Amino acid sequence: MGQLKANGIQTTHESDSVSEVVVINTCGFIDKAKEESIQTILRYCQAKQDQLVDKVYVTGCLSERYSGDLATEIPEVDAWFGTRDLPRLLKTLKANYKHELVGERLLTTPTHYAYLKISEGCDRPCSFCAIPLMRGKHRSTPIEDLVNQAQALAANGTKELLLIAQDSTYYGLDLYGKRNLAELMTRLADVHGIDWLRLHYAFPTGFPEDVIEAMHLHPNICSYLDIPLQHASNSMLKSMRRGTTREKTERLLNQLRQGVPGITLRTTMIVGYPGETQADFDELCDFVQQQRFDRLGVFTYSHEENTHAFALKDDVPQEVKEERASKLMSIQQEISGSIQAEKIGSIQKILIDKKEGDYYIGRTEADSPEVDCEVLIPASEGYLRIGDFVTAKVVDSEDYDLFASLDLG
Repeated sequence: MGQLKANGIQTTHESDSVSEVVVINTCGFIDKAKEESIQTILRYCQAKQDQLVDKVYVTGCLSERYSGDLATEIPEVDAWFGTRDLPRLLKTLKANYKHELVGERLLTTPTHYAYLKISEGCDRPCSFCAIPLMRGKHRSTPIEDLVNQAQALAANGTKELLLIAQDSTYYGLDLYGKRNLAELMTRLADVHGIDWLRLHYAFPTGFPEDVIEAMHLHPNICSYLDIPLQHASNSMLKSMRRGTTREKTERLLNQLRQGVPGITLRTTMIVGYPGETQADFDELCDFVQQQRFDRLGVFTYSHEENTHAFALKDDVPQEVKEERASKLMSIQQEISGSIQAEKIGSIQKILIDKKEGDYYIGRTEADSPEVDCEVLIPASEGYLRIGDFVTAKVVDSEDYDLFASLDLG
């Protein structure tokens, strides 16, 4: 979008208005994401047939992986572009790729927070994952480039940076010959105007210990970590090719909690992986109950062609997958409800994201946008500006959300 704007081409994100050209950025990670992408493509192809748009272009992971098949099935699409085809896409849109646009971009989030992708691709051998097929090998973005991006975002009013990658803990190995995530986080924490720095998608195997120290030393690095663990049964972890065991995982979690007291841990789990027995699932449930993660999401296993696990029999029935996912989330719901209730009476620093109905809605340091919990503050208590930090007292809780008051008495 930044490149198009620099070429004098007007762009909007997910606009309801009529556009001459629609560019659909797709995901091909799991079945539900594929379905959403396909439905979006079909919707705009229909709009093209109804003469509401002139051209429909498709880019992103789904296009990278399946463009040959999709071009045959959906001929209404004018062109397909892969994950590394930005220059070709711009040329098709009659725009020139401008190399001088370092750190300049258009946000599709509210101004006060932004995602900062620190690397692209993945070298991990996880058996279930198709990301390396779509995104290629791991490629770190140089620290100086990321600092420039962060400075540009901060100058535009961004207060929270969410660091993302397919594998953030691998950062720097290709450029600097070592895991350099801690140095990157330290440099970004020094950017004036960045109040919160939040780390996502930290692969547990080989987790760099100096990141724990960086979190502890820098007050604007959130005491928060998104660390996808995927399972706890050693037999499942081995088949998933995760390079770790339950015992090693537990040691890492203990190390994180000791090194960063009060840290919020978010994770994701996969249920219904090929060969997952009831005993494997029971062990996963036991692990979740013991660890009491602050935030947890569950995926049902998706049988992805050309992955290592595709050679295994997808032998867990879909209804069993769904039942296991539901049970695990019910366990997490009870844990989350208990953790949230413990916050009643506490004073929290809250970043205001939006206003809906009678409430301002914000987040604490323990919450990432879209995926985590929210804090609701009555609008009747006074005017709050979107993107500002406020201090409020938690007065009530639900399983996932908090209710707070500006009255600190």
